Amino acid sequence: MNKFKIFSLALVATTVAKAQDLEPAKKAIDAEQFEKAKSLLKSVIQAKPTNGRASFLLGTIYLKQNIADSAAVFFNKGLLAADGAKFNNIGLAQIDLDAGNKTAAQAKFDLVTKDVKKRDTEEYVYIAQALMNADKPDYKAAIAILTKAATANPTDPQVQLALGDAYYGDKKQNEAYVAYRNAYQTDSSLLRAKMQLGVLLKGAKAYTEAVKAYNEVIGINPNYGPVYRELAETYYLWGNNEPKTYNENIQKALSFYEKYMSLTDYSITSRMRHADFLILAKDYKALEVEANKMKELDNVNPRILRYLGYSAYENGNTDAALDALQRFTSNPANKIIPRDYMYLGQAKIKKGTSVDGKTVDATLLTAALADIKKAIEMEPLMANDLNEIGKKLYDQKAFTAAAAVFEIAVSVPTSKNYLIDNFYLGNALYYDNTRKDVVKPDPIALQKADVAFGNVITASPTTQDAYLFRARTNRLLENDAMMTTYYQQYIDTVTAKGEAEITKNKAKFIEAYNNMAASYANTDKAKAKELFNKTLALDPANSYATESLKLLK
Repeated sequence: MNKFKIFSLALVATTVAKAQDLEPAKKAIDAEQFEKAKSLLKSVIQAKPTNGRASFLLGTIYLKQNIADSAAVFFNKGLLAADGAKFNNIGLAQIDLDAGNKTAAQAKFDLVTKDVKKRDTEEYVYIAQALMNADKPDYKAAIAILTKAATANPTDPQVQLALGDAYYGDKKQNEAYVAYRNAYQTDSSLLRAKMQLGVLLKGAKAYTEAVKAYNEVIGINPNYGPVYRELAETYYLWGNNEPKTYNENIQKALSFYEKYMSLTDYSITSRMRHADFLILAKDYKALEVEANKMKELDNVNPRILRYLGYSAYENGNTDAALDALQRFTSNPANKIIPRDYMYLGQAKIKKGTSVDGKTVDATLLTAALADIKKAIEMEPLMANDLNEIGKKLYDQKAFTAAAAVFEIAVSVPTSKNYLIDNFYLGNALYYDNTRKDVVKPDPIALQKADVAFGNVITASPTTQDAYLFRARTNRLLENDAMMTTYYQQYIDTVTAKGEAEITKNKAKFIEAYNNMAASYANTDKAKAKELFNKTLALDPANSYATESLKLLK
């Protein structure tokens, strides 16, 4: 019996020692000091190759950094370890999930949990994290497995922390709050749980309260890096939601992100995350500097081409942008996002735009539109970005290109700019058919303009200029009946807004009365005279109305 007790104590001591070996690395991971964590874990593996947990944690970091091949190497190595080998199945299962193979992933999860003791929760926490960290997160599955773990061990703070993340991902804010609060109350060293309470406030747009919550974390540990990243992201959102504060808050955001970088690391992965934030903050000068630093560190990483392309485009170097983005998007092995195609399309438009800005090379425009369509097909929300692109072309009077861009934009009815994009589409098509060099207007294009103005009127019946331009469009189509209808609707809409609005639009009223009168001249002379007289009431010297009335006598 005494020998058994001595053996048991030795086993416990060994287990505790192994756990302690990993604690510095776990703290570094939580602090998002991934390069430090990798170095610590590699040292553990070198000293104790039998430590499967160390291999698992190391592989998990590589997955966070989107280096799946290196992750797989360590997971497979960890499977051969004497201690904690099964955890590596969780990492390999996440790789299966990323590949879309849920069946293989579940089989590996089952291997991990088949011999789990009732109050053991570590395996469930890591499985839930794999489900949440996969390319297509499954928060509901994570909640289910963590709820099971919480039932078995309700006081485990790591379970509560992970449960908070799962509820947050599933957009269940109240449940997330309770879980994060429970985690921090159980273990006050879990600063991430306390920080996440601020993240919930950020999501509710309670920015002042969120900053206060983050400052409480800083008061406990001013060197906890992730809280500065959250501060940066909060000030970024604050500036975008309250435009008057944009400049001030964006500067704060950029400053806090630099603080975050200084407390974590300047690895290629961290620099990429920084670059992603610089894109959000629209600091393209800083992005170009960061991209070139990354190029010095790792000239073969293809994702750097994205940052070089974006920054080159925004900083006016179109050729460099085209080179980088074409190289990046041409390789199917790269993880291409919709914005890559959107920038490539913009670069082609800029490259093909004439010196006066009024025309875009037809070949480059066609190629650009194909790229923009790819972006929209991948993510319909990208249609929101097309208003700015189309508006710039419209302001340059490049109406053909503007119309083509707006036509793609209005193909997504859920776009936040759907109404205004339809108006610009109609206008661009109208003006494109009234150019001096146009011999005969294009009826198909004008019919598209008519539909676009109709969409505006349906959504916003008081938008008076939609009636005016619809009337003008039908005049070009030589559809007098509809022209007259829309001119009258224009007059009625403006009149309903009062005398001040009528006075402001006097010239347009005269246009409407004269065109309506001309359409009635051969069919209803009395109506024509009435309308010409309305013109003269506004402008007694109007020669067109005066001469037309003489002809009607």
